[in-house]
Amino acid sequence: MTYLLNSKKNILANKSFSYAMRIVNLYKFLINDKKEYIMSKQLLRSGTAIGALITEGQNAESKKDFIHKLGIAQKECAESIFWLNLLVQSKYLKDSQFNSIEVDTQELLKILRSSIITAKKNL
Repeated sequence: MTYLLNSKKNILANKSFSYAMRIVNLYKFLINDKKEYIMSKQLLRSGTAIGALITEGQNAESKKDFIHKLGIAQKECAESIFWLNLLVQSKYLKDSQFNSIEVDTQELLKILRSSIITAKKNL
């Protein structure tokens, strides 16, 4: 079964869901192949929280609530970057693995920041 969010309509929701799936798969790799349980769990929490918060924001009670949810998602995204950097620096991830997911993380962060700025302008 494939999970699709509003097909092309909501780029942020779709990207955050795809990103969460990458994080879940990376988590599985880290615990099964690398036997790393602490940092990977932190990354799993922050990386999957992004999409959950975006989904929550789509059902916000107000525009301010929406902005608040996206702001928390932005923080979780920044936290994910921290854990990814720690994992690559501690040699649990190869540079190529890090670079691949870090590009997606930065892209998601930029879209979140842009969405927050736009929503604030439309208040």
